[in-house]
Amino acid sequence: MIPKIFESEYRFCLILWENEPISSRKLSELCKEKLGWSKTTTYTVIKRLSDRGVVKNENTIVTSLVTKEQVQTSEVEELVEKKFEGSLPAFVAAFTKSKNLSDSDVEEIMKIIERR
Repeated sequence: MIPKIFESEYRFCLILWENEPISSRKLSELCKEKLGWSKTTTYTVIKRLSDRGVVKNENTIVTSLVTKEQVQTSEVEELVEKKFEGSLPAFVAAFTKSKNLSDSDVEEIMKIIERR
């Protein structure tokens, strides 16, 4: 089970995933630059995510305990369950109605389905 990661925490994780392992000091500098966060805000988010098992902060080196792909999969599963009553076909139908899919998009999606 992947812990819930809220939007601002996800933006933080994007920075972490791109730069890990990273010192908490350097991470706070990147968060100030990219998110406009203070050092205190960054350290608070590190602590909160550490408590929830999303990141590890050991000897001031921060690393993730979950991958971007795991978080994305968890979010999509939650979306399908909540908004589409667990129906993946209903989700796909809604998604494809609102997007202009290129032939290459359709081909790639078909390959993904065939591999399953």
